[in-house]
Amino acid sequence: MAYLAAYDVHQAKVFGRCEETTGIVPFMALVTQVMSQEPYATAKRVFWIVDNGSSHRGKKAADRLTTAFSNAVMVHTPVHASWLNQVEIYFSVVQRKVVQPNDFTDLTHVRDRLRDFENRYNATAQPFQWKFTTTDLDDLLARLDRHTADRPEQSGSSQLRV
Repeated sequence: MAYLAAYDVHQAKVFGRCEETTGIVPFMALVTQVMSQEPYATAKRVFWIVDNGSSHRGKKAADRLTTAFSNAVMVHTPVHASWLNQVEIYFSVVQRKVVQPNDFTDLTHVRDRLRDFENRYNATAQPFQWKFTTTDLDDLLARLDRHTADRPEQSGSSQLRV
């Protein structure tokens, strides 16, 4: 069984579904589940932030999404950076709060527990409030530059600058 989910970062709302497997068809079923309801159906643009999983990797996947929903825009996170995608934070919580300990008697029990958690999450979650601004980033990069400039290079080593 596979648990697929989409996350609306503005409303802190999860759209989940359990499927027998992963793949293009289950992913597009999730997309349809979300895009067929308001406000997504009539929004000017809906950004789908995805990792590089096989069901939504590359230009073919982006074209498939746009063909099905002209207002949908697929954005891929860099390879090995799916942690940038906020739905991955939700999946991390699911792993800790729902899946472990794995004392399930059957897949129906897993499905029910996932649904119950999703419903509770949607009833209580609040949108994540970013506090790290572009000014904060500029300040951090300047501090890193000062720090690396103050350290003498060691013979035979290289430095990575951010």
